Amino acid sequence: MTSEATSTLGYGFTDLPHLISLMVGDEKHSPAAHSTLDALWVLYDRVLKVHPGNAGAADRDRFLLSKGHGPMAYYAVLAAKGFFPVELLHSFGSYDSPLGHHPDRLLVPGAEIGSGSLGHGLPLAVGTALGLRAQGLDDPAVWVLLGDAEFDEGSNHEAVAFAGAYGLDRLHALVIDNSSATHGWSGGIAARFAGEGWSTATVDGRDHEALYRAFTAPHPGRPHVVVARTEPKNS
Repeated sequence: MTSEATSTLGYGFTDLPHLISLMVGDEKHSPAAHSTLDALWVLYDRVLKVHPGNAGAADRDRFLLSKGHGPMAYYAVLAAKGFFPVELLHSFGSYDSPLGHHPDRLLVPGAEIGSGSLGHGLPLAVGTALGLRAQGLDDPAVWVLLGDAEFDEGSNHEAVAFAGAYGLDRLHALVIDNSSATHGWSGGIAARFAGEGWSTATVDGRDHEALYRAFTAPHPGRPHVVVARTEPKNS
């Protein structure tokens, strides 16, 4: 979905490197941030039904950034979409800025969770999907973005199994695979999800059309994971 705010502000994907360059200062986990840039843009520009005008609405889509230790791309996309002024990016990481090195949902407009302690986003997304279902809100989609290294944390494996068994079909996981996991998974990341009944797709994380097709693929009765492969972290 392209929001009304986007057309008013006029920012596009090609503007994102400049917006990121406005965030200067101490080390900022740049590889982690840049690995998410294309996928975040396609989600916010063409898929998610959330924008500044409905950010508090019960029927909005939810996006949870689990990979919160590298938030620069996230902040750049939120600014480009009008959730907060672009000028705020200059304050990134400073003492009194709402834009911390880890997102804070109480300070960052548009952020659904505080994150950065890795391995918690997917369980939170499972709970969010369950909560919406319990309220009879069957339309909002729940998306969570994780890094491949987060699957070194056991909490994710419990969440994968639970969501598959409960058929949480409004739940979507986006895994950015930049080959930073300690051990990796036999058969690949998608195989772990498929074994628990998830719908899966693995695509080039820099190919916007491939990402869009994977994001919008039908998956009735099952949660869906998109594994977006990017260049290795240390390449």
